[in-house]
Amino acid sequence: MTNNCGYTVWPGLLSGAGTAPLSTTGFALAHGASATVDAPASWSGRMWVRTLCAADAATGKFTCATGDCGSGEVECRGAGASPPATLAEFTLDGAGGKDFYDVSLVDGYNLPMLVQAAAPDCPDTGCLVDLNERCPDELRADDGRACRSACEAFGSPEYCCHGAYGNPNTCHPSQYSQLFKSACPKSYSYAYDDATSTFTCNHTDYTITFCPKSTPSSNKSKHSSRRPSHEQLEDSVWLASLKKSDGGAVAVASWSASIVIQFALAIAVVITIVVLEQPLFSLL
Repeated sequence: MTNNCGYTVWPGLLSGAGTAPLSTTGFALAHGASATVDAPASWSGRMWVRTLCAADAATGKFTCATGDCGSGEVECRGAGASPPATLAEFTLDGAGGKDFYDVSLVDGYNLPMLVQAAAPDCPDTGCLVDLNERCPDELRADDGRACRSACEAFGSPEYCCHGAYGNPNTCHPSQYSQLFKSACPKSYSYAYDDATSTFTCNHTDYTITFCPKSTPSSNKSKHSSRRPSHEQLEDSVWLASLKKSDGGAVAVASWSASIVIQFALAIAVVITIVVLEQPLFSLL
């Protein structure tokens, strides 16, 4: 894990039921620092970041403004994140012997996160955008430091995919989950957002970067020589989503048509200049 945020964060780690615990369940990670956590074979669980944490001077109880796990300590000790929090989720050596991984906004969002597999043929995933700046007022946490999910904000079954909405046939994207999805196309936006949000890889190592866009040029990832910039990643995700969507052919065709139109306009400008027989500098 690497912290590129401009402040200290406190990662939290939670092993899934029946999965061996990790060597730590929470620790401090200073700005610019990295830490490695080894996961046992067939491990599954989630990782997230707590922010603005401190111990109470009188009681010693440790609490955080976002992502707090409620343990009262730096170690979460089997407790999960209090939403809203951006989550990185893993199932190692799962079905077919593959690793499954994703970044989820189903429980809301507190900061940007990028997950990169060490294997060059496995895709990156994450949310690179500061959703706190785009968060609708009705989803904004009281302190403005996190963005709640519609489920947490309203508690209704259609947003939480509960009850009659507890299956993919009845629970569909909402205007709020679509807002998350449009900003972070490769992240989970609601409970049944599997098709475009879960990724697989053969056994490898993973790098989790918090606030990835804050990476200084002198502190690039070891993979920077073979990976696109975060802006290129967002562009490639957008183009890929066009090709995979039902309307992708139309969207790509429109994009191609726009290039043709721009080219035609450029030719028209040149023809106009020739016909008017004016020197180029007179048009500036």
